[in-house]
Amino acid sequence: MTSATTPEPKPGQQSPQQSGARPAARKDPWDLPDVSSLVVGVLGGTGDQGRGLAYRLAKAGQKVILGSRTAERARTAAGELGHGVEGAGNAECAARSDVVIVAVPWDGHAATLESLRAELAGKLVVDCVNPLGFDKKGAYALDVEEGSAAEQAAALLPDSRVTAAFHHLSAVLLKDPAVERIETDVMVLGEDRADCETVQALAGRVPGMRGVFAGRLRNARQVESLVANLISVNRRYKAHAGIRLTDI
Repeated sequence: MTSATTPEPKPGQQSPQQSGARPAARKDPWDLPDVSSLVVGVLGGTGDQGRGLAYRLAKAGQKVILGSRTAERARTAAGELGHGVEGAGNAECAARSDVVIVAVPWDGHAATLESLRAELAGKLVVDCVNPLGFDKKGAYALDVEEGSAAEQAAALLPDSRVTAAFHHLSAVLLKDPAVERIETDVMVLGEDRADCETVQALAGRVPGMRGVFAGRLRNARQVESLVANLISVNRRYKAHAGIRLTDI
């Protein structure tokens, strides 16, 4: 008699127990790829978040190219960061990179991506933009027609592989050379598990940081909007709060 969880073998077919076959071992979710040779481009790399991410990844040994609408501005910012960071115009940055992090302001998000559709074709794109508004009550999440910034990126870049990550990081901590470790988790979302694992591995190169798979792009809205809550936390407690997930 077979158990309730074991399907009956078809006529003429042996069961796994009869054939001696073992079920495939489940992949260790922390077994992530080696990403040390990848070139990472950062669009919006002269802004606080972009500069901070570029600095941390370059300090960890990643080859990083800063992108900006003005190539000269990007080169100046890259020189200030050191660690081999290069600066270039957005189009060159996208074309030369294997992985491209989008860290532009929300109000320029769609226009920037539309203008770089050809350069971003075939690339792994990591969107870390948070669509937020601000008023006298503080920060709040904006409605996005596509559902989230990441889903807007996927709609605008049909030939790219879009993921979402790096939303909950303090630019102040990222940029501070006196801070040796960034103790936080990075929630990574995307449609392709291998692409998500690449982004998780990039996050894990920064001391103290973990990349954690957090679902498909349709779940990006709540991840992006959570930043509004973190801003409130930081203002109340004069802190630079991040996210740490338990029991994993």
